[in-house]
Amino acid sequence: MEKTTISSSARGVYSIAVAAELVGVGEQALRLYERKGLLEPSRTSGGTRRYSEDDLSVLRRVVELLDAGVNLVGARHVLELEAANRLLRSQLDELMS
Repeated sequence: MEKTTISSSARGVYSIAVAAELVGVGEQALRLYERKGLLEPSRTSGGTRRYSEDDLSVLRRVVELLDAGVNLVGARHVLELEAANRLLRSQLDELMS
């Protein structure tokens, strides 16, 4: 069986309390952001959320967008567009090299 390698930035290591403190929002906000589809933290076998460095980056971006006056639905769309843009940029760079 082939092992899947997870980058260190994608490995869920932070509890919801620690992630909330690191980002500067409440735990309920993190649960809301998950329900709204802004991120999907990994889970332990017992169902406990575990946030990665990548998740924290997304959360910080969400906070920036909210501070700029974007609502949660708009923030989700911005995150999706930014991800699509990164993918397209990567494909373009690959074609150009």
